[in-house]
Amino acid sequence: MTNHYYTKNPDSKSQQKHWTYRLKGNTLSFTSDNGVFSKHTVDFGSELLIESYDVPEQFQKASLLDIGCGYGTMGLAYGKAYPELSVEMIDVNERAILLAKENAQKNGIHNVDIHESNLYDAVKKSQYEIIISNPPIRAGKTVVHTILEKAYDYLADNGQLVIVIQKKQGAPSAQKKMEEVFGNCERIQWNKGYWILVSTKV
Repeated sequence: MTNHYYTKNPDSKSQQKHWTYRLKGNTLSFTSDNGVFSKHTVDFGSELLIESYDVPEQFQKASLLDIGCGYGTMGLAYGKAYPELSVEMIDVNERAILLAKENAQKNGIHNVDIHESNLYDAVKKSQYEIIISNPPIRAGKTVVHTILEKAYDYLADNGQLVIVIQKKQGAPSAQKKMEEVFGNCERIQWNKGYWILVSTKV
């Protein structure tokens, strides 16, 4: 199914959408398109994560990795809100990457590095202080759990993994996996069936 958002080269006909949205106190302009996740507006899960998780003071000049960034909602919201934060944004979907770069440029967000990567395959750093993800549920449980498991190796000491996932799409299973990998997992927020889960590398 080549029009799936978890696809390297979506072949669906381009039909761009444009809108503005207020996130973390800033109004951002977004362009989205067919073949990417949540093409019509900012999805509820991403917004809930953004508004629920604040970057700890000690990490506000550190590095954040957004896995499965799509057209850029979460990574750009954090890049705009924390201008001294170094944000890396990755996705397997080439169309999403082009849109994320366009959205970064038109919002004047320069502390971001946006590029193609299949999960952690082509990330630029060996360690990050924060890893965030709205994982690609449709890609399957194996992909989601790979994101959670490998995050441990790519996090600095005391670094945090932050994800959003719906209860009906595997939140309890994800929480259990994070507890297994990190030895801890806190549900910091939940709303409309969406859970925000945080694990700390200790």
